[in-house]
Amino acid sequence: MKIDEKYELLKRNLKKLNKAIVAYSGGVDSTFLLKVAVDLLGSENVLACIGVSSSLSGTQYKRAIEYAKLIGAKVEEVKVQEIFDADYSVNSPERCFYCKSHLYSVLREIALKTNYENIICGCNFDDKDDFRPGNMAADIKGVLSPLMEAGFTKDDIRQISRELELPTSDLPASPCLASRITYGLKITHERLKQIEQAEDYMRELGFVEFRVRHHDIIARIEVKPEDLNKLISDEIRQKIIDKMKSIGFKFVTVDLQGFRSGSLNETLTESQKQISI
Repeated sequence: MKIDEKYELLKRNLKKLNKAIVAYSGGVDSTFLLKVAVDLLGSENVLACIGVSSSLSGTQYKRAIEYAKLIGAKVEEVKVQEIFDADYSVNSPERCFYCKSHLYSVLREIALKTNYENIICGCNFDDKDDFRPGNMAADIKGVLSPLMEAGFTKDDIRQISRELELPTSDLPASPCLASRITYGLKITHERLKQIEQAEDYMRELGFVEFRVRHHDIIARIEVKPEDLNKLISDEIRQKIIDKMKSIGFKFVTVDLQGFRSGSLNETLTESQKQISI
């Protein structure tokens, strides 16, 4: 299916919803979905709900509010307490399922109170090819995935976002902070804060697409291959070492494979990817 056909299908499907809550994060996918929904249904019929917890960085929160304002969307901040759920904080491969289940349960309560008829999220067609336990949570909680249903890939979303002049068109993917913590290492407020501080500092140094992975006392840094020379230059390298140690890491390593989304999933066996909830 051509991209313009996907776009028309998306708009037809959204028009059928009448009113909708958008599970919104300020990322590429949910911002695009919010924009199209507001344009088609009107801002009075769309509510952007952003889940606020310690796994959402301050940088991403501010960006999400700014983008929603640009679109003209109503925003409701939703306090999510998934970190107090042992099934989530133990950080098993099903972590994302429990996180999304908490969020979607809260959104369902809001939908019932406000008479919004549907809840939609920004899952796209590419998500089918990755390990995404959150997709199961969406299915169980009755959350719709219009982008996936219309066959939108990440590249498709970026292309149309450019045409709509959305500031997210070339924004690097930025999943929640908990996704940086190696499986089996407990998720705590302190560890999430370490990641936030570490990645904020990397941005200050001018890095754009990267991750700081949390392996307990080890910080494993992933940058794009073309940024490796900058990362290991004497001046920058020492600054990063000093910063990482100041926030609690004992060792600082560089991943020579470079940045790639979902690298922690590389440790999982096929049996571990079979979700049994």
